[in-house]
Amino acid sequence: MTLLSTSAQAVSPPGRRARFRLRKEAFVGWGFVGPFVAVFALVFLAPIGYAVYLSLFQDRLIGGTSFVGLDNYGEALTDPRFWDGLTRVGMFLLVQVPVMLGIALLVALAIDSGRLYGKTFFRVSIFLPYAVPAVVASLIWGFMYGTQFGLVGNVNDAFGITLPDPLSPSLALASIGNIVTWEFVGYNMLIFYSALKVVPRSLYEAAAIDGAGEWRVVWSIKLPAIRSAVVIATIFSIIGSFQLFNEPSILQKLAPNAITSDFTPNLYTYSLSFAGQQHNYAATVAIVMGVITAIIAYTVQLRGMRKG
Repeated sequence: MTLLSTSAQAVSPPGRRARFRLRKEAFVGWGFVGPFVAVFALVFLAPIGYAVYLSLFQDRLIGGTSFVGLDNYGEALTDPRFWDGLTRVGMFLLVQVPVMLGIALLVALAIDSGRLYGKTFFRVSIFLPYAVPAVVASLIWGFMYGTQFGLVGNVNDAFGITLPDPLSPSLALASIGNIVTWEFVGYNMLIFYSALKVVPRSLYEAAAIDGAGEWRVVWSIKLPAIRSAVVIATIFSIIGSFQLFNEPSILQKLAPNAITSDFTPNLYTYSLSFAGQQHNYAATVAIVMGVITAIIAYTVQLRGMRKG
């Protein structure tokens, strides 16, 4: 009995020291993670929490701000202006994203093939539009689209013809898609090209020994190898499409009849908040849009990462 007590007393201090060491390591870990957690909570979680808080209230002429629960969400889900904007960006996504990613993929494959003359200059030239701010790019293209003062108008005057107005109601969305494609082809090309550069060269050598042609190498080696990069670029493009704001906001000054205040959900939210002073409802629309975007992006990620 005495021997057991002595053994327990001998083991106890090391056990306490071990627990103390673990707690000390935990504090050290939080010391490294703490700054990130604080910034993340301040710039991400806090704004979302405040937006959710605003969405639960409503400003009324009589009674002031009052709690309405989920009434704003019900109104948003039945708001035809919101759904018109969401349908418009949905059409934009289905057409513009495949075109943009297809062009970016072709350019990346052409540069990676090693058969393109002056590939360094070509790569920089393709990427350069991404360095142009979206506002500046919209102003540049808006000037070229002008039928009275821009490039389209100059072509009409020079050749005595009448080109379709790029900022007409039927072509405004396609014109915005052209701007976005011009801006982000280089960005996505760089993602694909970077993924292609890490593909093991031994795979190409084995394919050459087996007699595989260039197209066979592309289809059987390069495309499967950069599948994750394609999924990531697709998710980024989907999120960017649902966040479409800068281009229509700038072009709205040039084509107010074609680009209305509810042209996209983000533009509608901006109009509600800053022009209509409906901050609570604007927060509701923003949250609904964020949830829809997250669900679609997550679904695309799950399907894209699924093993074939």
